[in-house]
Amino acid sequence: QVQLVESGGGLVQPGGSLRLSCAASGTMLNINTMAWHRQAPGKLRELVASISSGGSTNYAESVKGRFTISRDIAKNTVNLQMNSLKPEDTAVYYCSAVVQITTLKYDYEWGQGTQVTVSS
Repeated sequence: QVQLVESGGGLVQPGGSLRLSCAASGTMLNINTMAWHRQAPGKLRELVASISSGGSTNYAESVKGRFTISRDIAKNTVNLQMNSLKPEDTAVYYCSAVVQITTLKYDYEWGQGTQVTVSS
């Protein structure tokens, strides 16, 4: 069984920074795309940023230029550096990963989420 565990959320003032981390553990062959999503109260979950196993990245328009996604293949981790945070970035942030379990089986895994609150 594969687990994703996020860390690094918290309360920050507008304009501040936070760094989220997500570590994958368990039995797997490898991890393909990893991503960060977020869900604000009363809103649908949305993709924030993703990174492929080759390092290609994709960002939501609302976070381009402020957030940076990175990963460590060897450690099975993905990070999200969030700068110039705004109150509208307040949400629960979730890590996700496409995990290859066997040569023929892939699973889409989610972390439990970490709260990010941007407020003065």
